[in-house]
Amino acid sequence: MILEFENYNNEDLERYYPLIENALNFFDEHYRYMNKKFGNKELDGKGKLVLYPGSACETYKMAYNPSSTIAALTKLSQSYKKDLRIKSHIPEIPHRTVGGKEMIAPAMAWQRINNVETPQLYSVFPWRLYGIGRDNIEIAKNTYLYDEDALKFRSSEGWKQDNIWAACLGLTEEATRLTKEKMKNGPYRFPAFWGPDFDWSPDHNRGGSGIIGLQEMLMQEVDGKIYLFPAWDKKEDISFKLHASQNTIVEVELKKGEVKINVFPEERRESIVVL
Repeated sequence: MILEFENYNNEDLERYYPLIENALNFFDEHYRYMNKKFGNKELDGKGKLVLYPGSACETYKMAYNPSSTIAALTKLSQSYKKDLRIKSHIPEIPHRTVGGKEMIAPAMAWQRINNVETPQLYSVFPWRLYGIGRDNIEIAKNTYLYDEDALKFRSSEGWKQDNIWAACLGLTEEATRLTKEKMKNGPYRFPAFWGPDFDWSPDHNRGGSGIIGLQEMLMQEVDGKIYLFPAWDKKEDISFKLHASQNTIVEVELKKGEVKINVFPEERRESIVVL
């Protein structure tokens, strides 16, 4: 949320540096300590940290180098301006090949599965290391489409983020199906009271993830470019007004295949890419 605050408001993150720095330093110091305790060396043979024992979200337990943790450390270290020791020691996000298809792994190894999250796709959202406008999108698509656990855990209920990942990967049919399922009327007097799903009623997580997925279907940003309709069926008319980074507002109307766009400030119009 701090990183998004910087992107959208053009804010200087300096007042948050102590929080970010201490979070990164904790992982560096803790796992150096654990590595030395287990194997007499702080780093592995490639000079990288070994994140063990760890947990890939709440699902893959006793995990070795969980991809969700590595994605978070990678994104934070990239965004943090100051030099920290951990920056050169963060391991690569683990991949695996299944059925001839390369995909993101939950971790290099794990002992057991306790929940139904899909941490191998957290590097798509919220950490945005894979996706539209990036060279590695096919690896993430393979993970979404073919990973056995990702398929088994897929759902539109509660806090599940499958609709968001589908939108971030440009999978229009999947994003549409899951977002419609998520945002349909709940079973109570008030249509936006969902649940209990995994937790309770009203389940605001369901509505929140539904809205995020819908916005990602309509607009995404990568490296200064604003992509419109990355996962939207352009046969469907729609009008929307969304906030983008750098204090930018984008107003769009799609009607019978014709697109009208207003951008404030106007100089950001050159950043717009209609897909």
